[in-house]
Amino acid sequence: MVKEHDKGDEEKEYLQKLRHSTAHVLAQAVKKVFPDAKLAIGPAIEDGFYYDFDLEKPFTPSDLKKIEHEMKDIIRKNYVFEKNTLSKEEAKKLFENEPYKKELIDGLEEEEATIYTNGDFTDLCKGPHVDKTGEIKAFKLTKIAGAYWKGSSENKQLQRIYGIAFKTENALKDYLKFLEEAEKRDHRKLGKELELFSFHEEGPGFPFMLPKGMIIWNELLDYWRKEHVKASYKEIKTPIILSKKLWLQSGHWDHYKDNMYFTNIDDLEYAVKPMNCPGSILAFKEKLHSYRELPLRMCELGLVHRHELSGVLAGLFRVRCFTQDDAHIFITEEQVKDEIKNVMSLIDKFYKLFGFEYHVELSTRPENYMGQAETWDKAEKALEEALKENKMDYKINPGDGAFYGPKIDFHIKDCIGRTWQCATIQLDFAMPEKFDLTYEGSDGAKHRVVMIHRVIFGSVERFFGILIEHFAGEFPIWLSPTQVRILTISDKFNAYAEDLKKKLEESNVRVEIDLRAESMGKKVREAEVQKVPLILTVGEKEEQNHTVAVRTSDNKLHFGIKTEDFVKKVSDAINEKKKSAEF
Repeated sequence: MVKEHDKGDEEKEYLQKLRHSTAHVLAQAVKKVFPDAKLAIGPAIEDGFYYDFDLEKPFTPSDLKKIEHEMKDIIRKNYVFEKNTLSKEEAKKLFENEPYKKELIDGLEEEEATIYTNGDFTDLCKGPHVDKTGEIKAFKLTKIAGAYWKGSSENKQLQRIYGIAFKTENALKDYLKFLEEAEKRDHRKLGKELELFSFHEEGPGFPFMLPKGMIIWNELLDYWRKEHVKASYKEIKTPIILSKKLWLQSGHWDHYKDNMYFTNIDDLEYAVKPMNCPGSILAFKEKLHSYRELPLRMCELGLVHRHELSGVLAGLFRVRCFTQDDAHIFITEEQVKDEIKNVMSLIDKFYKLFGFEYHVELSTRPENYMGQAETWDKAEKALEEALKENKMDYKINPGDGAFYGPKIDFHIKDCIGRTWQCATIQLDFAMPEKFDLTYEGSDGAKHRVVMIHRVIFGSVERFFGILIEHFAGEFPIWLSPTQVRILTISDKFNAYAEDLKKKLEESNVRVEIDLRAESMGKKVREAEVQKVPLILTVGEKEEQNHTVAVRTSDNKLHFGIKTEDFVKKVSDAINEKKKSAEF
Protein backbone atom coordinates (compact mmCIF):
# COMPACT_ATOMS: atom_id res chain seq x y z
CA MET A 1 0.00 0.00 0.00
CA VAL A 2 1.09 3.61 -0.54
CA LYS A 3 2.30 5.26 2.64
CA GLU A 4 1.87 8.96 3.42
CA HIS A 5 5.49 9.91 2.65
CA ASP A 6 5.05 8.49 -0.88
CA LYS A 7 2.15 10.81 -1.73
CA GLY A 8 2.54 14.22 -3.40
CA ASP A 9 2.43 17.41 -1.31
CA GLU A 10 -0.96 18.44 -2.74
CA GLU A 11 -2.48 15.05 -1.91
CA LYS A 12 -1.06 15.16 1.64
CA GLU A 13 -2.38 18.67 2.22
CA TYR A 14 -5.87 17.64 1.10
CA LEU A 15 -5.82 14.55 3.32
CA GLN A 16 -4.76 16.72 6.27
CA LYS A 17 -7.75 19.03 5.63
CA LEU A 18 -10.08 16.07 5.21
CA ARG A 19 -8.96 14.44 8.45
CA HIS A 20 -9.05 17.67 10.40
CA SER A 21 -12.58 18.26 9.13
CA THR A 22 -13.57 14.72 10.17
CA ALA A 23 -12.28 15.47 13.69
CA HIS A 24 -14.70 18.44 13.80
CA VAL A 25 -17.57 16.23 12.68
CA LEU A 26 -16.59 13.76 15.42
CA ALA A 27 -16.77 16.54 18.04
CA GLN A 28 -20.12 17.71 16.66
CA ALA A 29 -21.52 14.15 16.86
CA VAL A 30 -20.21 13.59 20.41
CA LYS A 31 -21.90 16.81 21.58
CA LYS A 32 -25.20 15.58 20.09
CA VAL A 33 -24.97 12.12 21.66
CA PHE A 34 -23.33 13.30 24.93
CA PRO A 35 -24.25 16.98 25.51
CA ASP A 36 -22.30 17.07 28.80
CA ALA A 37 -18.97 16.27 27.07
CA LYS A 38 -16.42 19.11 27.23
CA LEU A 39 -14.31 19.68 24.13
CA ALA A 40 -10.49 19.79 24.20
CA ILE A 41 -8.54 19.51 20.92
CA GLY A 42 -8.89 17.48 17.70
CA PRO A 43 -6.04 17.51 15.17
CA ALA A 44 -5.32 15.47 12.06
CA ILE A 45 -2.56 12.86 12.47
CA GLU A 46 -0.92 10.41 10.08
CA ASP A 47 -3.68 8.29 8.48
CA GLY A 48 -6.42 9.82 10.62
CA PHE A 49 -7.44 12.11 13.45
CA TYR A 50 -8.44 12.22 17.11
CA TYR A 51 -10.42 14.40 19.48
CA ASP A 52 -10.05 14.69 23.26
CA PHE A 53 -13.12 14.95 25.49
CA ASP A 54 -13.79 15.44 29.18
CA LEU A 55 -16.76 13.26 30.13
CA GLU A 56 -17.41 11.53 33.46
CA LYS A 57 -18.91 8.46 31.75
CA PRO A 58 -16.24 6.34 30.02
CA PHE A 59 -16.81 5.87 26.29
CA THR A 60 -17.53 2.26 25.23
CA PRO A 61 -17.23 0.47 21.86
CA SER A 62 -21.03 0.62 21.52
CA ASP A 63 -20.83 4.41 22.04
CA LEU A 64 -18.48 4.62 19.06
CA LYS A 65 -21.16 3.01 16.87
CA LYS A 66 -23.72 5.61 17.99
CA ILE A 67 -21.23 8.43 17.37
CA GLU A 68 -20.37 7.04 13.90
CA HIS A 69 -24.08 6.93 13.04
CA GLU A 70 -24.46 10.58 14.06
CA MET A 71 -21.34 11.54 12.07
CA LYS A 72 -22.80 9.95 8.92
CA ASP A 73 -25.97 12.01 9.39
CA ILE A 74 -23.90 15.23 9.69
CA ILE A 75 -21.97 14.30 6.54
CA ARG A 76 -25.19 13.52 4.66
CA LYS A 77 -26.55 16.98 5.51
CA ASN A 78 -23.51 18.47 3.73
CA TYR A 79 -22.95 21.44 6.05
CA VAL A 80 -20.61 24.20 4.86
CA PHE A 81 -17.51 24.90 6.99
CA GLU A 82 -17.81 28.64 7.63
CA LYS A 83 -14.79 30.56 8.91
CA ASN A 84 -15.12 33.64 11.18
CA THR A 85 -12.95 35.66 13.54
CA LEU A 86 -13.91 36.98 16.98
CA SER A 87 -12.18 39.05 19.64
CA LYS A 88 -10.84 37.01 22.53
CA GLU A 89 -13.61 38.28 24.79
CA GLU A 90 -16.30 37.40 22.23
CA ALA A 91 -14.78 33.95 21.77
CA LYS A 92 -14.67 33.29 25.53
CA LYS A 93 -18.31 34.26 25.78
CA LEU A 94 -19.18 31.91 22.89
CA PHE A 95 -17.32 29.04 24.63
CA GLU A 96 -18.55 30.00 28.09
CA ASN A 97 -19.34 26.37 28.97
CA GLU A 98 -16.15 24.94 27.42
CA PRO A 99 -13.30 25.39 29.96
CA TYR A 100 -10.59 23.86 27.74
CA LYS A 101 -11.49 26.15 24.83
CA LYS A 102 -11.39 29.18 27.16
CA GLU A 103 -7.91 28.13 28.33
CA LEU A 104 -6.76 27.86 24.71
CA ILE A 105 -8.19 31.31 23.94
CA ASP A 106 -6.31 32.81 26.92
CA GLY A 107 -3.11 31.32 25.51
CA LEU A 108 -3.50 32.83 22.03
CA GLU A 109 -0.78 35.30 21.02
CA GLU A 110 -3.13 36.96 18.51
CA GLU A 111 -5.83 39.41 19.59
CA GLU A 112 -8.47 37.50 17.62
CA ALA A 113 -9.69 33.90 17.69
CA THR A 114 -10.62 31.94 14.56
CA ILE A 115 -13.74 29.77 14.64
CA TYR A 116 -15.35 27.35 12.18
CA THR A 117 -19.07 26.60 12.09
CA ASN A 118 -20.75 23.64 10.39
CA GLY A 119 -24.50 23.41 10.93
CA ASP A 120 -25.31 24.10 14.58
CA PHE A 121 -21.76 23.35 15.76
CA THR A 122 -18.92 25.84 16.24
CA ASP A 123 -15.32 25.04 17.20
CA LEU A 124 -12.23 27.07 17.97
CA CYS A 125 -9.82 26.33 15.14
CA LYS A 126 -7.33 27.92 12.74
CA GLY A 127 -8.28 25.47 9.95
CA PRO A 128 -8.03 24.78 7.13
CA HIS A 129 -11.02 22.56 6.31
CA VAL A 130 -12.69 21.06 3.27
CA ASP A 131 -15.59 23.13 1.90
CA LYS A 132 -18.46 20.92 3.10
CA THR A 133 -19.00 17.94 5.38
CA GLY A 134 -20.25 15.97 2.36
CA GLU A 135 -16.66 15.72 1.07
CA ILE A 136 -15.96 13.22 3.85
CA LYS A 137 -16.55 9.91 2.05
CA ALA A 138 -14.72 7.22 4.03
CA PHE A 139 -13.95 7.16 7.76
CA LYS A 140 -14.03 4.85 10.77
CA LEU A 141 -13.61 5.37 14.51
CA THR A 142 -10.94 2.93 15.68
CA LYS A 143 -10.22 3.15 19.40
CA ILE A 144 -10.57 4.95 22.73
CA ALA A 145 -7.56 5.92 24.83
CA GLY A 146 -6.63 8.13 27.77
CA ALA A 147 -4.72 11.38 27.23
CA TYR A 148 -3.61 14.09 29.64
CA TRP A 149 -4.68 17.64 28.83
CA LYS A 150 -1.75 19.34 27.07
CA GLY A 151 0.26 16.11 27.46
CA SER A 152 1.12 16.77 31.11
CA SER A 153 0.50 14.14 33.79
CA GLU A 154 -0.15 17.01 36.22
CA ASN A 155 -3.34 17.82 34.28
CA LYS A 156 -6.65 15.96 34.14
CA GLN A 157 -6.82 12.79 32.07
CA LEU A 158 -9.25 13.09 29.16
CA GLN A 159 -10.76 10.50 26.83
CA ARG A 160 -9.37 10.40 23.30
CA ILE A 161 -11.33 8.95 20.37
CA TYR A 162 -9.17 7.98 17.39
CA GLY A 163 -10.37 7.58 13.82
CA ILE A 164 -9.10 7.12 10.28
CA ALA A 165 -10.25 8.90 7.14
CA PHE A 166 -9.48 8.53 3.43
CA LYS A 167 -10.69 10.01 0.15
CA THR A 168 -12.39 6.80 -1.01
CA GLU A 169 -14.01 3.67 0.43
CA ASN A 170 -11.45 1.52 -1.39
CA ALA A 171 -8.57 3.37 0.26
CA LEU A 172 -10.27 2.90 3.64
CA LYS A 173 -10.78 -0.84 3.02
CA ASP A 174 -7.13 -1.23 1.99
CA TYR A 175 -6.03 0.53 5.15
CA LEU A 176 -8.27 -1.63 7.35
CA LYS A 177 -6.69 -4.73 5.77
CA PHE A 178 -3.30 -3.20 6.50
CA LEU A 179 -4.31 -2.65 10.14
CA GLU A 180 -5.48 -6.26 10.38
CA GLU A 181 -2.12 -7.48 9.06
CA ALA A 182 -0.26 -5.11 11.40
CA GLU A 183 -2.27 -6.45 14.36
CA LYS A 184 -1.24 -10.03 13.50
CA ARG A 185 2.37 -8.86 13.54
CA ASP A 186 2.11 -6.81 16.76
CA HIS A 187 5.45 -7.39 18.49
CA ARG A 188 3.86 -7.14 21.95
CA LYS A 189 1.52 -10.05 21.17
CA LEU A 190 4.18 -12.14 19.39
CA GLY A 191 6.79 -11.30 22.02
CA LYS A 192 4.54 -12.87 24.67
CA GLU A 193 3.52 -15.88 22.53
CA LEU A 194 7.12 -16.63 21.51
CA GLU A 195 8.47 -15.94 25.04
CA LEU A 196 10.92 -13.27 23.85
CA PHE A 197 10.42 -10.39 26.30
CA SER A 198 8.04 -9.11 28.95
CA PHE A 199 7.03 -6.02 30.91
CA HIS A 200 6.06 -5.87 34.58
CA GLU A 201 4.23 -3.32 36.72
CA GLU A 202 7.30 -3.19 38.98
CA GLY A 203 9.18 -1.50 36.12
CA PRO A 204 6.83 0.23 33.65
CA GLY A 205 8.64 1.02 30.43
CA PHE A 206 11.64 -1.13 31.38
CA PRO A 207 11.76 -4.30 29.24
CA PHE A 208 12.77 -7.75 30.49
CA MET A 209 14.53 -9.92 27.89
CA LEU A 210 13.64 -13.61 28.32
CA PRO A 211 15.95 -16.54 27.39
CA LYS A 212 14.66 -16.92 23.81
CA GLY A 213 14.76 -13.17 23.30
CA MET A 214 18.33 -13.09 24.57
CA ILE A 215 19.36 -15.55 21.87
CA ILE A 216 18.16 -13.13 19.17
CA TRP A 217 19.62 -10.17 21.10
CA ASN A 218 23.05 -11.82 21.30
CA GLU A 219 22.99 -12.82 17.62
CA LEU A 220 22.30 -9.18 16.66
CA LEU A 221 25.08 -7.88 18.89
CA ASP A 222 27.52 -10.59 17.80
CA TYR A 223 27.00 -9.57 14.15
CA TRP A 224 27.29 -5.90 15.13
CA ARG A 225 30.59 -6.47 16.92
CA LYS A 226 32.15 -8.52 14.11
CA GLU A 227 31.23 -5.94 11.45
CA HIS A 228 32.58 -3.10 13.58
CA VAL A 229 35.89 -4.88 14.09
CA LYS A 230 36.12 -5.28 10.30
CA ALA A 231 35.40 -1.55 9.90
CA SER A 232 38.21 -0.60 12.36
CA TYR A 233 36.04 0.51 15.29
CA LYS A 234 37.30 0.21 18.88
CA GLU A 235 34.63 -0.81 21.43
CA ILE A 236 34.38 1.04 24.75
CA LYS A 237 32.05 0.99 27.75
CA THR A 238 31.19 4.10 29.76
CA PRO A 239 29.32 4.56 33.08
CA ILE A 240 25.54 4.92 33.27
CA ILE A 241 25.71 7.63 35.98
CA LEU A 242 27.83 10.76 35.51
CA SER A 243 28.02 14.12 37.28
CA LYS A 244 25.81 17.16 36.71
CA LYS A 245 28.96 19.11 35.81
CA LEU A 246 29.47 16.93 32.72
CA TRP A 247 25.86 17.30 31.55
CA LEU A 248 26.06 21.07 32.01
CA GLN A 249 29.21 21.18 29.90
CA SER A 250 27.72 18.98 27.16
CA GLY A 251 24.56 21.09 26.95
CA HIS A 252 22.23 18.22 27.82
CA TRP A 253 21.30 19.87 31.13
CA ASP A 254 19.95 22.91 29.32
CA HIS A 255 18.49 21.16 26.27
CA TYR A 256 17.38 17.74 27.56
CA LYS A 257 16.89 17.96 31.34
CA ASP A 258 13.14 17.17 31.25
CA ASN A 259 13.89 13.74 29.76
CA MET A 260 16.57 12.77 32.30
CA TYR A 261 16.68 10.90 35.63
CA PHE A 262 18.74 12.22 38.55
CA THR A 263 20.36 11.01 41.75
CA ASN A 264 22.61 12.33 44.53
CA ILE A 265 25.91 10.72 45.54
CA ASP A 266 27.95 12.13 48.46
CA ASP A 267 25.71 15.22 48.42
CA LEU A 268 26.57 15.96 44.77
CA GLU A 269 24.14 15.88 41.85
CA TYR A 270 24.44 13.20 39.17
CA ALA A 271 22.34 12.17 36.17
CA VAL A 272 21.60 8.81 34.57
CA LYS A 273 22.86 9.17 31.03
CA PRO A 274 20.24 9.78 28.30
CA MET A 275 22.96 9.65 25.61
CA ASN A 276 26.42 8.14 25.32
CA CYS A 277 28.35 10.99 23.70
CA PRO A 278 29.77 12.74 26.82
CA GLY A 279 31.20 9.42 28.03
CA SER A 280 32.87 8.81 24.67
CA ILE A 281 34.31 12.33 24.77
CA LEU A 282 35.91 11.64 28.17
CA ALA A 283 37.37 8.41 26.76
CA PHE A 284 38.82 10.37 23.81
CA LYS A 285 40.35 12.95 26.17
CA GLU A 286 42.40 10.28 27.96
CA LYS A 287 45.40 11.42 25.91
CA LEU A 288 46.42 13.77 23.10
CA HIS A 289 45.88 12.04 19.76
CA SER A 290 48.00 12.45 16.65
CA TYR A 291 46.50 13.15 13.23
CA ARG A 292 47.88 9.72 12.28
CA GLU A 293 45.28 8.08 14.60
CA LEU A 294 42.32 9.74 12.90
CA PRO A 295 39.66 8.76 12.06
CA LEU A 296 39.38 7.30 15.58
CA ARG A 297 36.18 5.25 15.67
CA MET A 298 34.86 4.48 19.17
CA CYS A 299 31.73 2.31 19.40
CA GLU A 300 29.60 1.45 22.40
CA LEU A 301 26.53 -0.61 23.18
CA GLY A 302 25.45 1.90 25.79
CA LEU A 303 22.42 1.56 28.05
CA VAL A 304 20.63 4.92 28.28
CA HIS A 305 17.59 6.06 30.25
CA ARG A 306 15.04 8.66 29.19
CA HIS A 307 11.94 9.77 31.04
CA GLU A 308 8.84 9.05 28.94
CA LEU A 309 5.24 9.71 30.00
CA SER A 310 3.31 6.52 30.71
CA GLY A 311 0.78 7.36 27.98
CA VAL A 312 3.37 7.12 25.19
CA LEU A 313 5.00 3.83 26.24
CA ALA A 314 4.47 1.24 23.49
CA GLY A 315 6.12 -2.16 23.91
CA LEU A 316 9.72 -2.11 22.68
CA PHE A 317 8.99 0.86 20.41
CA ARG A 318 8.88 3.41 23.26
CA VAL A 319 10.64 2.47 26.49
CA ARG A 320 12.38 4.23 29.38
CA CYS A 321 15.70 2.43 29.04
CA PHE A 322 17.30 1.11 25.88
CA THR A 323 20.63 0.15 24.37
CA GLN A 324 22.03 2.43 21.67
CA ASP A 325 24.53 0.94 19.24
CA ASP A 326 26.44 4.17 19.34
CA ALA A 327 29.66 5.23 17.72
CA HIS A 328 31.52 8.50 18.03
CA ILE A 329 34.07 9.10 15.34
CA PHE A 330 36.77 11.71 15.82
CA ILE A 331 38.11 13.13 12.56
CA THR A 332 39.80 16.09 10.92
CA GLU A 333 37.70 18.53 8.93
CA GLU A 334 39.21 17.20 5.71
CA GLN A 335 38.03 13.66 6.52
CA VAL A 336 34.34 14.55 7.01
CA LYS A 337 32.92 13.57 3.62
CA ASP A 338 34.84 10.31 3.24
CA GLU A 339 33.95 9.19 6.75
CA ILE A 340 30.27 10.03 6.28
CA LYS A 341 30.32 7.90 3.12
CA ASN A 342 32.01 5.03 5.04
CA VAL A 343 29.24 5.14 7.66
CA MET A 344 26.58 5.14 4.93
CA SER A 345 28.14 2.00 3.42
CA LEU A 346 28.14 0.22 6.78
CA ILE A 347 24.48 1.12 7.38
CA ASP A 348 23.60 -0.12 3.89
CA LYS A 349 25.33 -3.46 4.61
CA PHE A 350 23.32 -3.96 7.82
CA TYR A 351 19.96 -3.15 6.28
CA LYS A 352 20.53 -5.35 3.23
CA LEU A 353 21.13 -8.31 5.56
CA PHE A 354 17.56 -7.96 6.90
CA GLY A 355 16.04 -7.16 3.50
CA PHE A 356 15.15 -3.56 4.35
CA GLU A 357 14.73 -0.85 1.75
CA TYR A 358 15.20 2.67 3.08
CA HIS A 359 15.08 6.37 2.27
CA VAL A 360 17.14 9.17 3.83
CA GLU A 361 16.33 12.61 5.18
CA LEU A 362 18.67 15.51 5.96
CA SER A 363 17.67 17.52 9.03
CA THR A 364 19.02 21.05 9.44
CA ARG A 365 19.56 23.63 12.21
CA PRO A 366 16.72 23.80 14.79
CA GLU A 367 15.62 27.00 16.54
CA ASN A 368 17.20 25.93 19.84
CA TYR A 369 20.69 25.09 18.62
CA MET A 370 24.13 25.06 20.20
CA GLY A 371 27.17 26.70 18.59
CA GLN A 372 27.62 29.18 15.75
CA ALA A 373 25.35 29.52 12.69
CA GLU A 374 28.38 29.58 10.32
CA THR A 375 29.61 26.27 11.76
CA TRP A 376 26.15 24.76 11.24
CA ASP A 377 26.13 25.94 7.62
CA LYS A 378 29.50 24.24 7.09
CA ALA A 379 28.29 20.99 8.69
CA GLU A 380 25.05 20.93 6.66
CA LYS A 381 27.00 21.51 3.44
CA ALA A 382 29.36 18.61 4.22
CA LEU A 383 26.45 16.20 4.82
CA GLU A 384 24.68 17.29 1.65
CA GLU A 385 27.84 16.88 -0.44
CA ALA A 386 28.38 13.36 0.98
CA LEU A 387 24.81 12.41 0.02
CA LYS A 388 25.25 13.76 -3.49
CA GLU A 389 28.60 12.04 -4.00
CA ASN A 390 27.01 8.76 -2.88
CA LYS A 391 24.22 9.42 -5.42
CA MET A 392 21.57 9.12 -2.72
CA ASP A 393 18.13 10.67 -3.07
CA TYR A 394 17.17 12.59 0.04
CA LYS A 395 14.54 14.87 1.52
CA ILE A 396 15.38 17.97 3.59
CA ASN A 397 13.68 18.47 6.98
CA PRO A 398 14.31 22.14 7.85
CA GLY A 399 14.89 22.79 11.56
CA ASP A 400 14.75 19.13 12.62
CA GLY A 401 18.43 18.62 13.47
CA ALA A 402 19.80 17.64 16.91
CA PHE A 403 20.61 20.61 19.16
CA TYR A 404 24.36 20.09 18.58
CA GLY A 405 24.44 19.35 14.85
CA PRO A 406 22.65 18.49 11.57
CA LYS A 407 21.91 14.86 10.80
CA ILE A 408 21.04 12.29 8.15
CA ASP A 409 18.25 9.91 9.21
CA PHE A 410 17.65 6.52 7.60
CA HIS A 411 14.01 5.37 7.40
CA ILE A 412 13.68 1.63 6.78
CA LYS A 413 10.58 0.14 5.14
CA ASP A 414 9.19 -3.12 6.49
CA CYS A 415 7.42 -5.83 4.50
CA ILE A 416 3.97 -4.25 4.90
CA GLY A 417 5.10 -0.78 3.84
CA ARG A 418 5.56 0.99 7.20
CA THR A 419 8.63 3.16 7.68
CA TRP A 420 10.75 3.38 10.83
CA GLN A 421 13.51 5.89 11.54
CA CYS A 422 16.50 3.90 12.82
CA ALA A 423 20.02 4.82 11.74
CA THR A 424 21.24 8.37 12.05
CA ILE A 425 24.49 10.19 11.24
CA GLN A 426 25.03 13.47 13.10
CA LEU A 427 27.88 15.85 12.33
CA ASP A 428 29.02 17.86 15.32
CA PHE A 429 31.34 20.89 15.39
CA ALA A 430 29.83 22.19 18.67
CA MET A 431 30.76 19.55 21.28
CA PRO A 432 34.44 19.52 20.30
CA GLU A 433 34.43 23.26 21.05
CA LYS A 434 32.65 22.78 24.40
CA PHE A 435 35.09 20.07 25.50
CA ASP A 436 38.16 21.54 23.78
CA LEU A 437 38.78 18.34 21.77
CA THR A 438 42.02 18.56 19.78
CA TYR A 439 44.55 16.46 17.92
CA GLU A 440 48.19 17.08 17.14
CA GLY A 441 48.60 17.88 13.43
CA SER A 442 51.54 17.16 11.12
CA ASP A 443 52.79 20.67 11.97
CA GLY A 444 53.05 19.78 15.66
CA ALA A 445 50.26 22.23 16.59
CA LYS A 446 46.89 21.45 18.16
CA HIS A 447 43.84 21.43 15.85
CA ARG A 448 40.11 21.15 16.56
CA VAL A 449 38.55 17.69 16.15
CA VAL A 450 35.23 17.16 14.34
CA MET A 451 32.81 14.53 15.76
CA ILE A 452 30.39 12.19 14.03
CA HIS A 453 27.66 10.64 16.20
CA ARG A 454 25.99 7.62 14.59
CA VAL A 455 23.79 4.61 15.28
CA ILE A 456 22.71 1.79 12.95
CA PHE A 457 20.08 -0.17 14.87
CA GLY A 458 19.27 3.02 16.78
CA SER A 459 17.72 1.50 19.87
CA VAL A 460 18.49 -2.24 19.86
CA GLU A 461 15.21 -2.89 21.70
CA ARG A 462 13.19 -0.94 19.15
CA PHE A 463 15.01 -2.59 16.23
CA PHE A 464 14.22 -5.98 17.80
CA GLY A 465 10.52 -5.00 17.89
CA ILE A 466 10.67 -3.92 14.24
CA LEU A 467 12.25 -7.26 13.27
CA ILE A 468 9.50 -9.19 15.11
CA GLU A 469 6.83 -7.34 13.11
CA HIS A 470 8.76 -7.37 9.82
CA PHE A 471 9.18 -11.15 9.95
CA ALA A 472 5.88 -11.76 11.84
CA GLY A 473 7.97 -13.77 14.33
CA GLU A 474 9.31 -16.08 11.58
CA PHE A 475 12.93 -15.00 11.90
CA PRO A 476 15.68 -15.91 9.42
CA ILE A 477 17.20 -19.20 10.46
CA TRP A 478 20.39 -17.58 11.84
CA LEU A 479 18.31 -15.46 14.25
CA SER A 480 15.70 -18.06 15.30
CA PRO A 481 15.91 -18.99 19.00
CA THR A 482 15.24 -22.64 18.06
CA GLN A 483 16.54 -23.47 14.60
CA VAL A 484 15.56 -27.15 14.50
CA ARG A 485 13.03 -29.18 16.46
CA ILE A 486 13.13 -32.99 16.26
CA LEU A 487 9.87 -34.91 16.71
CA THR A 488 9.86 -38.66 17.35
CA ILE A 489 7.04 -40.90 16.17
CA SER A 490 7.48 -43.16 19.24
CA ASP A 491 9.89 -43.84 22.10
CA LYS A 492 11.67 -46.49 19.97
CA PHE A 493 13.39 -43.72 18.01
CA ASN A 494 14.52 -41.56 20.93
CA ALA A 495 18.14 -42.75 20.72
CA TYR A 496 18.31 -41.90 17.00
CA ALA A 497 16.83 -38.46 17.71
CA GLU A 498 19.32 -37.83 20.55
CA ASP A 499 22.22 -38.79 18.28
CA LEU A 500 20.97 -36.40 15.59
CA LYS A 501 20.59 -33.65 18.20
CA LYS A 502 24.20 -34.14 19.27
CA LYS A 503 25.48 -33.86 15.66
CA LEU A 504 23.54 -30.63 15.13
CA GLU A 505 24.81 -29.15 18.40
CA GLU A 506 28.39 -29.99 17.39
CA SER A 507 27.78 -27.77 14.33
CA ASN A 508 26.48 -24.96 16.58
CA VAL A 509 22.84 -25.43 15.57
CA ARG A 510 20.24 -24.55 18.22
CA VAL A 511 18.10 -27.67 18.44
CA GLU A 512 15.30 -29.01 20.65
CA ILE A 513 13.88 -32.52 20.82
CA ASP A 514 10.24 -33.33 21.56
CA LEU A 515 10.01 -36.81 23.09
CA ARG A 516 6.50 -36.43 24.53
CA ALA A 517 3.90 -39.15 24.00
CA GLU A 518 1.63 -36.75 22.12
CA SER A 519 0.16 -37.14 18.64
CA MET A 520 2.47 -36.10 15.81
CA GLY A 521 -0.15 -33.59 14.62
CA LYS A 522 -0.13 -31.82 17.99
CA LYS A 523 3.67 -31.74 18.16
CA VAL A 524 3.90 -30.28 14.63
CA ARG A 525 1.27 -27.62 15.39
CA GLU A 526 3.07 -26.54 18.56
CA ALA A 527 6.38 -26.25 16.68
CA GLU A 528 4.66 -24.17 13.97
CA VAL A 529 3.08 -21.86 16.58
CA GLN A 530 6.56 -21.32 18.02
CA LYS A 531 7.77 -20.41 14.46
CA VAL A 532 10.50 -23.08 14.44
CA PRO A 533 11.93 -22.87 10.89
CA LEU A 534 12.86 -26.58 10.51
CA ILE A 535 10.77 -29.40 11.98
CA LEU A 536 12.22 -32.90 11.69
CA THR A 537 10.22 -36.12 11.95
CA VAL A 538 12.08 -39.34 12.72
CA GLY A 539 10.63 -42.86 12.63
CA GLU A 540 11.55 -46.36 11.48
CA LYS A 541 12.33 -45.43 7.85
CA GLU A 542 14.55 -42.50 8.89
CA GLU A 543 16.45 -44.60 11.46
CA GLN A 544 17.09 -47.44 8.97
CA ASN A 545 18.25 -45.12 6.17
CA HIS A 546 20.04 -42.51 8.35
CA THR A 547 17.75 -39.79 7.00
CA VAL A 548 15.27 -37.21 8.24
CA ALA A 549 11.89 -35.93 7.04
CA VAL A 550 12.02 -32.10 6.99
CA ARG A 551 9.11 -29.68 7.23
CA THR A 552 10.18 -26.13 6.30
CA SER A 553 8.53 -22.86 7.37
CA ASP A 554 6.66 -22.65 4.03
CA ASN A 555 4.93 -25.92 5.09
CA LYS A 556 6.69 -28.04 2.43
CA LEU A 557 7.79 -31.60 3.24
CA HIS A 558 11.12 -33.07 2.15
CA PHE A 559 11.64 -36.81 2.71
CA GLY A 560 14.76 -38.95 2.69
CA ILE A 561 17.29 -36.18 3.42
CA LYS A 562 20.59 -37.74 4.54
CA THR A 563 21.51 -36.59 8.06
CA GLU A 564 25.00 -35.48 6.98
CA ASP A 565 23.52 -33.40 4.14
CA PHE A 566 20.92 -31.91 6.47
CA VAL A 567 23.48 -30.89 9.10
CA LYS A 568 25.75 -29.29 6.47
CA LYS A 569 22.95 -27.37 4.73
CA VAL A 570 21.59 -26.03 8.01
CA SER A 571 25.03 -25.11 9.31
CA ASP A 572 25.94 -23.35 6.02
CA ALA A 573 22.65 -21.40 5.98
CA ILE A 574 23.27 -20.19 9.54
CA ASN A 575 26.91 -19.25 8.95
CA GLU A 576 26.04 -17.40 5.74
CA LYS A 577 23.12 -15.64 7.49
CA LYS A 578 20.58 -16.84 4.94
CA LYS A 579 16.86 -16.53 5.54
CA SER A 580 16.39 -20.31 5.36
CA ALA A 581 18.09 -23.57 4.43
CA GLU A 582 17.20 -25.03 1.03
CA PHE A 583 16.50 -28.72 0.37
